[in-house]
Amino acid sequence: MRLARHVPLVLSICVGCADEPWPRPPAIPEQQFVREFHAWRDYRRSRLVFPGPGPVTWVGLWELRPGSMALGADSTLPIVLRTVGAPRLAGTIRRENASVRFEPAARAQVRLADGTIVSAPVTMVSDRNDSATTLAIGSLRLRVHGEPGTDRLWLRAWDEEHPARGTFVLPESFPPDTAWRISARFEQFQTPREFLVADIADGTQTYRSPGELVFRVDGREHRLVAFAEPKDTIFFLMMWDSTARSTTYQAGRYLRVPFPDTAGWTVIDFNRAYSPPCVFTPYSTCAFAPRENRLTLAILAGEKRVR
Repeated sequence: MRLARHVPLVLSICVGCADEPWPRPPAIPEQQFVREFHAWRDYRRSRLVFPGPGPVTWVGLWELRPGSMALGADSTLPIVLRTVGAPRLAGTIRRENASVRFEPAARAQVRLADGTIVSAPVTMVSDRNDSATTLAIGSLRLRVHGEPGTDRLWLRAWDEEHPARGTFVLPESFPPDTAWRISARFEQFQTPREFLVADIADGTQTYRSPGELVFRVDGREHRLVAFAEPKDTIFFLMMWDSTARSTTYQAGRYLRVPFPDTAGWTVIDFNRAYSPPCVFTPYSTCAFAPRENRLTLAILAGEKRVR
């Protein structure tokens, strides 16, 4: 969610909106809409299999509690590295408060991302920062992972040569439909609010919301809490709708929505609703939709569940 520049949010005040006509989203030619939808699907697949951020490549996740945890190929260690050429003991991860340090074992040949051999203890910067530290052991990569508003930390592993990179197939999607491009009015909170959101790792994460997106389907008004950090330029949504009972991921889906224009309007394209990382890997900490974002309607658009 970290993007480079800040775009101010616009407060939309609407009196008697229920009686006013709802604007249509900007028109887009059908062929262009379909072409852009499939291009987005191709991009989504490429990101899912891209080593590191792509959950398809993840092969391990260990919670880092205060203290020490040894790692290596030895099956008796707290962190077992299953990759060709991994030393029996690669080193030790030590956590003290928010600080995590890796101490290499003698002759372990653990490297940094640039190929430098780690010959002395190194502080590991988590992926909550732009300069996260990556350790390399063969095709395996290791990085400290953190989530918003929690002091929990994990060690995440991925495989640069994961065999599924070439064979992975995206889940099916509902056919693209311009009817699910819907205008939404942004209603800003007086002050940003923090929401505690449950996650798949049996914990909670904290997300900041500047306001809600209000939209209509079949004449009925619905709302979704929109999340954004001060430097973001798009909203992040976690939502659940009734298709989760049958055709989409049971815990809900994610969506990205542009910030509103100067009049306070944006477009929610539900065709681009997508499944969270935990659909594709057991090594995820993904957050679930908050109760405020549980919709009473069926969103017949976007990515379906894995069969």
